[in-house]
Amino acid sequence: MLTSLRYLAGTAGPSGFGSRTTAEEATAAGDLGHITAIITGATSGIGAETARVLARRGASLVLPARSLKAAEEARARVRAECPGADVAVLPLDLSSLASVRRFVKRFLDLGLPLNLLVYVCCCCIHHHKLDPSSMVGC
Repeated sequence: MLTSLRYLAGTAGPSGFGSRTTAEEATAAGDLGHITAIITGATSGIGAETARVLARRGASLVLPARSLKAAEEARARVRAECPGADVAVLPLDLSSLASVRRFVKRFLDLGLPLNLLVYVCCCCIHHHKLDPSSMVGC
């Protein structure tokens, strides 16, 4: 219980970061130019903020999205703030295993390492029928 209260109060833990630490603060000490990050959900909210901060620190980004238009807009926002940012956009629908397989092939074809995977999920309640060609969303 004490741990939960410290978390809610924003008290820093052993890592030096707490629940009130911003992405800017958590990455302030490092150059991430050697990092490639795949960030799901980067078209808005926490995913977009994560992409923005990682790009500011020099990371190469891969932004997968169901809507390529939304992903292109996210890339434009990142590049507006970080003109030299390395940002790739790839189609991905996490509800489809076929789409995931195509994404993996496209990512591997880029020849980039995968150093960081940020999975930002919008949890929704849906009823899904399981079959070999689909996945259940979160």
